[in-house]
Amino acid sequence: MVQAAKPLAGVKVLELGTLIAGPFCTRILAEFGAEVIKVESPDGGDPLRQWRKLHEGTSLWWSVQARNKRSFTANLKDPDGLAAVRRLAAAADIVVENFRPGVLEKLGLGWDVLSAANPGLVMVRLSGFGQTGPYKDRPGFGAIGESMGGLRYITGFPDRPPVRTGISIGDSIAALWAAIGALMALRHREVNGGAGQVVDVALYEAVFAMMESMVPEFDVANFVRERTGNVMPGITPSNTHTTRDGRHIIVGGNGDAIFKRLMLAVGRPDLADDPGLASNAGRDARAAELYAVIDAWVAARDGDVVLAAMEAAQVPASPVYSVADMFEDAQFIARDMFEQVNLPGGQPMKIPGIVPKLSDTPGSTEWLGPKLGEHTDEILAGLGYSPQEIVALREKGAV
Repeated sequence: MVQAAKPLAGVKVLELGTLIAGPFCTRILAEFGAEVIKVESPDGGDPLRQWRKLHEGTSLWWSVQARNKRSFTANLKDPDGLAAVRRLAAAADIVVENFRPGVLEKLGLGWDVLSAANPGLVMVRLSGFGQTGPYKDRPGFGAIGESMGGLRYITGFPDRPPVRTGISIGDSIAALWAAIGALMALRHREVNGGAGQVVDVALYEAVFAMMESMVPEFDVANFVRERTGNVMPGITPSNTHTTRDGRHIIVGGNGDAIFKRLMLAVGRPDLADDPGLASNAGRDARAAELYAVIDAWVAARDGDVVLAAMEAAQVPASPVYSVADMFEDAQFIARDMFEQVNLPGGQPMKIPGIVPKLSDTPGSTEWLGPKLGEHTDEILAGLGYSPQEIVALREKGAV
């Protein structure tokens, strides 16, 4: 069988970014076939190369975050290095950057310069607060976006300070919006005959956009959503319960029919048939009572027994997984959520599978995160630089 081309085959992307938000956006594009050239400083490259757990001096995270990308080193303080980057941008469909607003303009790589040379360019700009507004010049990481965007305020328990999630969720959400915006702008250019444009993604706005009904509830009802621990008022019952053998299990019985099945499964037909509990509003008013019933039932049984009972009753339930649990789970394995690859030294390693699953043109891992500057000479040659010119650029530290 001839493998179908990936959906973004032929799309050229230039990445001018470091760490998480911008590079995660381009990682998604690269997984589905875009040619991504990542510009890095010759002096160490992306700091993510050294973040978290290392293998032979390089981050294991880097292997995934930079998969399918080509690494091009350029000294942006050198005129010749900047000239090479401008030539790359002139041939790109999309430029993704996550510098603080104004930095690229000072380097001569702003939207006005790049779009003048490439009118069809889509420029995706990720920053803490966006390209406009009184905060635009402030530094802003994902943690700040999560705080201002409302996520931190509602995360945790009411009697304790707000907590964070265990990943850089603000950066990752912004990266998803950036990828969506890039593809929308590309569609406009290619289908509607439009020119290129700027996709402006602010980290705090990316998080804010996920806040469900928070805005109208405050504006109309003067309701401020607060931290509620493992439950969400208004959606009952849905909670985390601890089994006799110490496992934490999520049980979601908040659908009307599901609730009846849950109550029968835990031996409470009286509650299953109680007309006052037939709707979510009635259940929410008696949330403490219901959670006490489910807590007690779960606490008297081992996790496997609880999960089997929930499955038999067709009630959504799941253990709270660690990564070790994921490695053993049949669903993760059946859905190819782990890919087996080899590190440069030959050591086998599993990495996350590609999301989403496309039936005809799926994404894939072609190679792991590259060595710093691994593709520089090849890319320069493709831009028309002669071998002598490439040597000269290297000697003066431009690349």
